[in-house]
Amino acid sequence: MNISDVAEVSGLPPKTIRYYEDIGLVRPARSSNGYRVFQANDLHKLTFLSRSRALGFSIEDCRTLLALYEDEGRASSEVREIAQRHLAEIARKIADLQSMQDTLTHLIKTCAGNDRPDCPILDDLSRT
Repeated sequence: MNISDVAEVSGLPPKTIRYYEDIGLVRPARSSNGYRVFQANDLHKLTFLSRSRALGFSIEDCRTLLALYEDEGRASSEVREIAQRHLAEIARKIADLQSMQDTLTHLIKTCAGNDRPDCPILDDLSRT
């Protein structure tokens, strides 16, 4: 398959596929004219990477997970540890977003939203 074909099947843009190649996550063969030639294994890796990235794993986590996937002697505890660490980061981000939502909800409720110039939202944003 060429890059267009593998992009269509994997759902990844060609630019992303080239980036993954540049950083060594995939290594497609090259034809005699220099074009990339993707095998089924390359497509599988790209699909794996697409799914991993969709779940928010970092590139380095993806690199580690892909290496663990390819290592038949892996310990699932290593995979679980990466996933748990990522889940904790997601929980922290959700808590941060919830705090932002609570603050903005409170500020919006306290703002009269009328023709007067006083505004609790601006007052809060200008606090030092």
